Amino acid sequence: MRYRVLADLVLVAHFAFAAFTVLGGLLALRRRSLLWAHLASVCWGVVLQCADWTCPLTPLENYLRARGGEGGYRGGFVEHYVRLILYPENLTVELRYVLAAALVALNVPVYAYLLFRGRLTRR
Repeated sequence: MRYRVLADLVLVAHFAFAAFTVLGGLLALRRRSLLWAHLASVCWGVVLQCADWTCPLTPLENYLRARGGEGGYRGGFVEHYVRLILYPENLTVELRYVLAAALVALNVPVYAYLLFRGRLTRR
Protein backbone atom coordinates (compact mmCIF):
# COMPACT_ATOMS: atom_id res chain seq x y z
CA MET A 1 0.00 0.00 0.00
CA ARG A 2 2.72 2.49 0.91
CA TYR A 3 4.50 1.89 -2.43
CA ARG A 4 1.30 2.68 -4.30
CA VAL A 5 0.93 5.91 -2.34
CA LEU A 6 4.56 6.81 -3.02
CA ALA A 7 4.06 6.06 -6.72
CA ASP A 8 1.01 8.34 -6.76
CA LEU A 9 3.02 11.08 -5.03
CA VAL A 10 5.75 10.76 -7.67
CA LEU A 11 3.05 11.01 -10.35
CA VAL A 12 1.64 14.18 -8.78
CA ALA A 13 5.13 15.66 -8.47
CA HIS A 14 5.80 14.79 -12.11
CA PHE A 15 2.60 16.50 -13.25
CA ALA A 16 3.41 19.53 -11.09
CA PHE A 17 6.91 19.77 -12.53
CA ALA A 18 5.58 19.46 -16.09
CA ALA A 19 2.99 22.17 -15.41
CA PHE A 20 5.66 24.40 -13.86
CA THR A 21 7.86 23.85 -16.91
CA VAL A 22 5.10 24.93 -19.27
CA LEU A 23 3.47 27.72 -17.25
CA GLY A 24 6.05 28.67 -14.65
CA GLY A 25 7.13 31.71 -16.62
CA LEU A 26 3.83 33.28 -15.67
CA LEU A 27 4.64 32.65 -12.02
CA ALA A 28 8.03 34.26 -12.58
CA LEU A 29 6.22 37.43 -13.58
CA ARG A 30 4.88 37.64 -10.03
CA ARG A 31 7.82 36.08 -8.17
CA ARG A 32 11.17 36.82 -9.70
CA SER A 33 12.78 34.33 -7.32
CA LEU A 34 11.29 31.55 -9.48
CA LEU A 35 12.97 32.83 -12.63
CA TRP A 36 16.11 30.68 -12.51
CA ALA A 37 14.29 27.55 -11.36
CA HIS A 38 11.85 27.96 -14.23
CA LEU A 39 14.58 28.58 -16.77
CA ALA A 40 16.34 25.40 -15.60
CA SER A 41 13.12 23.40 -15.87
CA VAL A 42 12.50 24.69 -19.41
CA CYS A 43 16.03 23.71 -20.43
CA TRP A 44 15.53 20.27 -18.87
CA GLY A 45 12.20 19.85 -20.67
CA VAL A 46 13.67 20.82 -24.04
CA VAL A 47 16.62 18.46 -23.59
CA LEU A 48 14.32 15.59 -22.56
CA GLN A 49 12.11 16.10 -25.61
CA CYS A 50 14.86 16.64 -28.18
CA ALA A 51 17.24 13.94 -26.91
CA ASP A 52 14.38 11.45 -26.43
CA TRP A 53 15.47 10.83 -22.85
CA THR A 54 13.30 9.46 -20.09
CA CYS A 55 12.78 11.62 -17.05
CA PRO A 56 14.17 9.89 -13.93
CA LEU A 57 10.77 10.21 -12.26
CA THR A 58 9.27 7.74 -14.76
CA PRO A 59 11.40 4.71 -13.78
CA LEU A 60 10.99 5.69 -10.12
CA GLU A 61 7.22 5.63 -10.46
CA ASN A 62 7.35 2.31 -12.33
CA TYR A 63 9.59 0.82 -9.64
CA LEU A 64 7.26 1.94 -6.87
CA ARG A 65 4.21 0.63 -8.75
CA ALA A 66 5.89 -2.74 -9.26
CA ARG A 67 6.80 -2.90 -5.57
CA GLY A 68 3.20 -2.07 -4.74
CA GLY A 69 1.88 -4.91 -6.88
CA GLU A 70 0.75 -2.74 -9.79
CA GLY A 71 2.02 -2.92 -13.34
CA GLY A 72 4.32 -0.20 -14.55
CA TYR A 73 4.15 1.21 -18.03
CA ARG A 74 6.38 1.36 -21.06
CA GLY A 75 7.70 4.59 -22.50
CA GLY A 76 7.96 7.85 -20.69
CA PHE A 77 5.69 10.06 -18.67
CA VAL A 78 4.65 12.13 -21.69
CA GLU A 79 3.79 9.08 -23.77
CA HIS A 80 1.84 7.39 -21.00
CA TYR A 81 -0.07 10.21 -19.34
CA VAL A 82 0.11 13.41 -21.35
CA ARG A 83 -0.41 11.71 -24.71
CA LEU A 84 -3.59 10.12 -23.39
CA ILE A 85 -4.90 13.56 -22.54
CA LEU A 86 -3.64 15.62 -25.46
CA TYR A 87 -2.75 13.32 -28.33
CA PRO A 88 -4.91 10.46 -29.60
CA GLU A 89 -2.14 9.07 -31.84
CA ASN A 90 1.37 7.88 -30.98
CA LEU A 91 3.81 10.54 -29.95
CA THR A 92 6.30 10.78 -32.81
CA VAL A 93 9.80 12.21 -32.78
CA GLU A 94 8.60 15.09 -34.91
CA LEU A 95 5.86 15.88 -32.41
CA ARG A 96 8.47 15.85 -29.62
CA TYR A 97 10.37 18.57 -31.48
CA VAL A 98 7.16 20.52 -31.92
CA LEU A 99 6.50 20.24 -28.17
CA ALA A 100 10.02 21.46 -27.39
CA ALA A 101 9.64 24.39 -29.80
CA ALA A 102 6.23 25.23 -28.33
CA LEU A 103 7.72 25.20 -24.83
CA VAL A 104 10.37 27.68 -25.89
CA ALA A 105 7.93 29.80 -27.92
CA LEU A 106 5.51 29.99 -24.99
CA ASN A 107 8.19 31.21 -22.61
CA VAL A 108 10.24 33.55 -24.83
CA PRO A 109 7.68 36.39 -24.59
CA VAL A 110 7.61 36.08 -20.81
CA TYR A 111 11.39 36.25 -20.53
CA ALA A 112 11.57 39.06 -23.08
CA TYR A 113 9.09 41.02 -20.99
CA LEU A 114 11.03 40.35 -17.79
CA LEU A 115 14.28 41.39 -19.45
CA PHE A 116 12.75 44.51 -20.96
CA ARG A 117 11.05 45.46 -17.69
CA GLY A 118 14.29 44.91 -15.80
CA ARG A 119 16.17 47.24 -18.12
CA LEU A 120 13.51 49.92 -17.80
CA THR A 121 13.57 49.85 -13.99
CA ARG A 122 17.38 50.18 -13.90
CA ARG A 123 17.32 53.51 -15.75
